[in-house]
Amino acid sequence: MPVEKRWPVPSDLEIAQEAEPRPIVDVARDAGLLEDEIELYGKYIAKIDYAKVLERLKDKPNAKMICVTAITPTPLGEGKTVTAFGLGQGLAFLGKKVINTFREPSKGPTFGIKGGATGGGYSQALPMEAINLHFTGDIHAVESAHNLCAAAIDASILHKNKLNLDPLNITWTYCQDLNSRALREVIVGLGGRANGYPRVTSFDITVATETAAIHALAKDL
Repeated sequence: MPVEKRWPVPSDLEIAQEAEPRPIVDVARDAGLLEDEIELYGKYIAKIDYAKVLERLKDKPNAKMICVTAITPTPLGEGKTVTAFGLGQGLAFLGKKVINTFREPSKGPTFGIKGGATGGGYSQALPMEAINLHFTGDIHAVESAHNLCAAAIDASILHKNKLNLDPLNITWTYCQDLNSRALREVIVGLGGRANGYPRVTSFDITVATETAAIHALAKDL
């Protein structure tokens, strides 16, 4: 979308809030997607039904992929997303058909020293606040599923431990999508029998859990 560049360059937040994003249905149409191949999450966000797209395009040649990754020599490791977006903008300016992809931000780094994860300046993804904070809710769903498994483990131990689990050797943790040093190692199950079997466990950040890995690699249910 066109932007009015200013000098000095405004902050990322100012640029994001001053911009007028195009409706996602228009963006999807320009990308060659059909109406029944997207699931809307408001006016500016949508999911793609990739199975339908792959089936429709199965006889088409594959496109070219450029992977932008690095361990950048800065304390925060920033620069990969904005570089990828800038490259995509440059290729689009040259008349190429481009789609940028990047991972959903975790609220841990977003609320930590690193900050948001949608690029920056005039090379960023919009709506920036929505993407950084909740997006389509997938991380929240992964978090709930992972903690459900953790709760089931503690319930099994409390109710006669029919799975014969060793409370001292359980590696499945709880999780939350925030940085909290106080929860890196905790004791759960305190307060009497009704609250479970006391044991040491921890909280991982949601995007680093086994459930998140399964979600990333799975092709179907």
